[in-house]
Order: sequence, then structure tokens, then C-alpha cells
Amino acid sequence: MDLAAFPGRINVITGPGPELDHAIEHLSNQRFIGFDTETKPVFQAHQPRHHTALLQLSSETEAFLFRLQELGLPQEIADIMADPYITKIGAAVGEDIHGLQHYCRFEPHRFLDLQSFGGRYGIKEKSVRKMAAIILGRKVSKAQQCSNWEAQPLSDAQLLYAATDAWICVKMYKALLASKPTDRSV
Repeated sequence: MDLAAFPGRINVITGPGPELDHAIEHLSNQRFIGFDTETKPVFQAHQPRHHTALLQLSSETEAFLFRLQELGLPQEIADIMADPYITKIGAAVGEDIHGLQHYCRFEPHRFLDLQSFGGRYGIKEKSVRKMAAIILGRKVSKAQQCSNWEAQPLSDAQLLYAATDAWICVKMYKALLASKPTDRSV
């Protein structure tokens, strides 16, 4: 199976300025946005969980990686999360939304969880990696999943992983929409 990798422009947003303005303008004009977050993992028992470190939002051509510990969650990005006309597509979105609420309260609208949506097409697998293999016939590398998402700077491998994880959700959703729902389980 071929490895899936985001083919577009990856933008890392760390503060206000032209990059953030471009992200807001680009994302506000999308119908579908891939959505994911990353958090620095905790490897010891009884340690508190870290706050969400990275928010990934992606169109099919550009991915925006928001460094939340530097930027916070700007109101304009929270407004995109609350926009009822933009579909935000991810996997296990509930926990990700909850983590974002630490930075800025917003009323989430039009989030689509592929873990539930895939069931209409007979897909019982819940991981992005397995769903991508079933839906698109492509592998998604998870090598960076447990890396330090608070690192300064993020590595090129982390940036590509983060962009791919959001973008692949849009690709899977569109592929499912182009197919016919089924009752078979995969």
C-alpha cells in the first residue's frame, strides 16, 4: 500500500500576523476542513495530562498547524469551529473539542466524526490508519503520534504527520460520499 502524505502547503501559526490572517481567510472559505489535535503524551502513571499543544485544520491544498501554547485559540479560529456552514471532519472529535475548550469556549457546530460516519458504509474500524487503508487503500504513518508536540521547533516529520492526519480525514469523507452506503462490516 502506498503511504499517504499531505501534498500541499503546511503553515505553522505561532502568533498574530499575516499567517494567521491568511489561515482565517482560507479556512473561512472552505466547505470541508480536516480537523485534528495533538497533545504531548504522558508516559508515567498518575501524572496530569498536558493541554492540547497543536490544532490542525486542513483544506485539500493547505494545512494550518496552530501552536496553541504560544498562540492560544484566537476567537476567529473558535468562530470557524462554531460555524454551522463549514463541516469539520475528524476522528474521535469529542475529546479534541474538549481539549480546545481549555483555551477558548465555543459552541461546536457541524463536526463530523469519521468513526461514526464510517459505520454507514460498514466500516467498524476506528483508527485513522485503518480507515485510510480501507477507504483509500493507502497507509498513514503513525510514527510521530507519541512524539513531543510541545517541542521547539517541531520536526519536519512531525509537521508532515500533523498535516496528513487532518487532510486525510477530508479525503476519506469525500471518498465515502462518492460511494454507496452498505450494511457490510469491515
